[in-house]
Amino acid sequence: MPDPLIPPPPLPGPDESSAVPAPEALADVAVEEAAEAELEAPAPAEGSLAAGTATIAGYVKTLPRKPGVYRMVDRKGEVLYVGKARSLKSRVASYTQPTRLSTRLMRMVSSTATMEFVVTGSEAEALLLENNLIKRFRPRFNVLLRDDKSFPYIVIRRDHAWPQLAKHRGARNQHDEYFGPFASAGAVTHTLYTLQRAFPLRSCSDSIFSSRTRPCLQHQIKRCVAPCVGRVTSEEYETLVGEVRDFLSGRTRQVQETLSQRMEEAATALDFEKAAVFRDRIRALTAIQAHQTIEITGIDEADVFAAYEQEGQIGVQVFFVRASQNLGNRAYFPVHGRELSVPEVLESFIGQFYDGRPPPREILVSHELPEAELLAGALSIAAGERKVEILCPKRGTRRELMDHALTNAREALGRRLAEGSSQRKLLDGVARVFGLEAPPTRIEVYDNSHIQGSDAIGAMIVAGPEGFMKNAYRKFNIRTALAPSQQDAANEAGGPQEGSISAGDDYGMMREVLTRRFQRALKEDPNREGGNWPDLVLIDGGAGQLTQAQAVFAELGVTDVALVSIAKGPDRDAGRERFFQPDKPAFSLQPRDPVLYFLQRLRDEAHRFAIGTHRARRSAGITKSALDEIAGIGAARKRALLHHFGSARAVAAASLGDLEAAPGVSRTMAKKIHDHFRGGG
Repeated sequence: MPDPLIPPPPLPGPDESSAVPAPEALADVAVEEAAEAELEAPAPAEGSLAAGTATIAGYVKTLPRKPGVYRMVDRKGEVLYVGKARSLKSRVASYTQPTRLSTRLMRMVSSTATMEFVVTGSEAEALLLENNLIKRFRPRFNVLLRDDKSFPYIVIRRDHAWPQLAKHRGARNQHDEYFGPFASAGAVTHTLYTLQRAFPLRSCSDSIFSSRTRPCLQHQIKRCVAPCVGRVTSEEYETLVGEVRDFLSGRTRQVQETLSQRMEEAATALDFEKAAVFRDRIRALTAIQAHQTIEITGIDEADVFAAYEQEGQIGVQVFFVRASQNLGNRAYFPVHGRELSVPEVLESFIGQFYDGRPPPREILVSHELPEAELLAGALSIAAGERKVEILCPKRGTRRELMDHALTNAREALGRRLAEGSSQRKLLDGVARVFGLEAPPTRIEVYDNSHIQGSDAIGAMIVAGPEGFMKNAYRKFNIRTALAPSQQDAANEAGGPQEGSISAGDDYGMMREVLTRRFQRALKEDPNREGGNWPDLVLIDGGAGQLTQAQAVFAELGVTDVALVSIAKGPDRDAGRERFFQPDKPAFSLQPRDPVLYFLQRLRDEAHRFAIGTHRARRSAGITKSALDEIAGIGAARKRALLHHFGSARAVAAASLGDLEAAPGVSRTMAKKIHDHFRGGG
């Protein structure tokens, strides 16, 4: 795959000699010119184009003319760009010629402080490594595949005498059989739900299977043949497994014909109950096939990539075809430089898409890729030397499928652009309402969640021109908040220690969250170059919370971030919110103002995230107890103590005599527990 950031060398003019220098010679000339310029000119300023060019030229002198991967790194150690090359020396040397670079590439070269290299055995290996490193480092000058989640599969697990039919994500077991990928978890769930009606295999875990003594509800509703209690023979069960495998492998007609034949035989033998079972299974299979929106004849296994460009943005629609059935589709919107063409973006996208994911035998693309053969060869290596073909169909069934995918790509991109336009209008409104100099590109919203101070959580959600940026959400475990029991002990000792927060102190929690967030921002990105500094901070709370945020910003010296707090109106009615800003009177917006609805959504999303995170932490802590900290207290003794006293707090408050009276607690153990909670020796 060609490096989209490096333009090809200019073609010779009609008056030039036909003896064009080789790329290696051009590289050497470029290095010599850069070296001469370095000797004659004063030392370039750090961070300038000249400094970046000189840095790169210094590496070119020792690079081999071998395939490999290079990384450009800035002064903070952040990877700017990852590229592959057939000849490292020739490719990297092209960056030392600023007149051939676009403005965007000049910025990249100016930011380059160091470079890293890996020599590979072939260009195909370099391509595979390049895609892996792009996904790992996510350099801002590369084409980036966003929202790259793993796809779900249906699996027949063969590590048990009675195979299990289940949904699967993640790493594969070589002994199991996988069918997919499906475009969404919902598609897999629907297919599994219907499959169990047609092929009632077990879906329970091995532990549940081994502990059953009678059939479960799944057997009663005819979704499992209950192998756990011997309601089916191993031969009959293996027949069901084979039918599932055949159906998911595309041999649907043969499976349905076999079931129809069995239904007729049962009806002829007057076994109408058995015939009804086969009838219901045939209906279930028909329902699955009807759910597959498109049936593709002549295509057994393929992924379809359709790219569409509009207003400088590119949308990619991916369809999954397995066993001549459409298993769904998903839309992607990769991050890319505007100077890149659709084929270049699509080629880089496909390379990253299959990093860590097995490619199918056939990949259909909407555009001719610049280096399709190289990419196909690299994917064949990744697939274990199984041949992978990349085709750009022009006619026939494949072209019809591609046209369908392109229609979906165009519509998905259109919806996204429309949503983006609406979002931009709302951000313009936010700037107008709060008197900002420009529409905010990053809004951070903060909220806290706790129950009387216990399991205190701070939450930050982020929104921007493209909506909620969920990969930027952060949670903060409040480190200095006291739980109710700790608060009681602190009060008895004369009050909380310095630096701790009283149970339920929302102001103190907000101070801690904002301090930690912006102390880290000042440390990691003091010059605001990383794109992670907010333009607007929105706090769920009233004037008091705003005062706390102002104090934190004043202490840290943060003066360029707008602060707003949002509080519900009288009786906490949504729609009557009041907004507080520093040195301005509080105000409200009209009830039907779209900006008000937008700000409410931001506040509600922060609240949802905070509550969800708090509940997850509380659930994880339910099984924990202060008794776990005492050596010699195992699960059985802890359970006995909790049953006897009712709670860990009651155990902590119990006298030595009460502890000795508890079942299973010796005098020595009672003294250990008593001393643990009272700080004794």
